[in-house]
This record gives sequence, C-alpha cells and structure tokens, in this order.
Amino acid sequence: MRLSTIEDDQRKASALQERERDPVQAIAMRVKIEREARGWSLAELAERSGVSKAMISKIERSEASPTATVLGRLSGAFGLPLSVLLALAEREQERVALASDQPVWRDPETGYTRRAVSPPNSLLELIEVSLPPGVRVPYPASAFAFQHQQVWVLSGVLDFQEGAVQHHLKEGDCLLLGPPADCVFHNPGTAPTRYVVALTRR
Repeated sequence: MRLSTIEDDQRKASALQERERDPVQAIAMRVKIEREARGWSLAELAERSGVSKAMISKIERSEASPTATVLGRLSGAFGLPLSVLLALAEREQERVALASDQPVWRDPETGYTRRAVSPPNSLLELIEVSLPPGVRVPYPASAFAFQHQQVWVLSGVLDFQEGAVQHHLKEGDCLLLGPPADCVFHNPGTAPTRYVVALTRR
C-alpha cells in the first residue's frame, strides 16, 4: 500500500509539472487572472475584446488554444501589449518566491525598506516593510484608489493616519483600510517597526 501511495504521489507531481509547462494552461490562467483582477465577467470581457463569451470560457478552461488574433484582442482589452501578456503567462509557473529572490527597495534618505514577498502575478500581494524609529511616510489618497489593503504589525508600534482618523497599532494588530484617503505611516517608537501590507486590486 505504501509503494502504491508513493507511485500515486509521483504521478500527481508529474502531471502537475506537465500542466505548469503547458503554454495553453499558462495562457488560460493568465487570461483568467487579468479578467478577475479587473472585476470583469466573461460577458464584459467579450464585449470589450470582440471575442465571444464561449471562446473566452473555453480558453480559461484550457479547452481551446487561442490564435494570435484572439490573444491580440484580449490583450488589447486588458490594456497590455501582446508581448507582455505572453511574458506574464510564461512566468505563471513561478509559484514560489524564495527569500533570496524577493526584491528589496531601501529609501536612502530614511532607511525605510520594502520587500515584495509574493510570487510573480499573485492576485494577493504581500509587502513586508521595516520603518525606522521616528520616520513618517505619507501617501496621497490616489495611491489607494484601486486597491483593498490591510496592515498587519509584526513588531514594534505604528501610528497610521487615515484621513482624519488616527490608528495606534501594536504588535499583532491588523487594520483594514477604509475608502481612499491621504495616509501617513509613522513609527513613534525607539525600535524599527515591521509590518506587512496585504493588497488586492479593486
């Protein structure tokens, strides 16, 4: 029984790898991700692209391989060059973001650091931030216009100004942001504050 279970697991793993290498599968996933990220129904994408709803459905289920013309219409509806849509599809199998590969940006003026944690093309984006003591980072309301965001404090303290509302967050606290407003992240403590921003597109 144990040998059979191992063989079954190996077959499943092999099948998964084959699906991930299949360009039709990759394109199907990419089209669905782009459509859902914009909150569009199949009918709405069909109207915007001129590709039938039935064809889009088949493409997303990997039941049809789209022609270059169809892909061109879909990429145009998404506002993406065809080359970009295909490049994103080719990277779809990258489902693991190793810590050593995660891009980190550091503000040379304040020491604020921002690590992009999520794998490429994830619908949910996780960002780890380290905010030095005394540093304030303001953002205009427009920065939040097309995103749903939550802020989860991993260590330290965070004063978060959301429009006219002040939030004082401690380790373990998690805040769901409201409607877009001018915001300020401020570390009033004496040690760096680490927090995670989780966001999805509206």
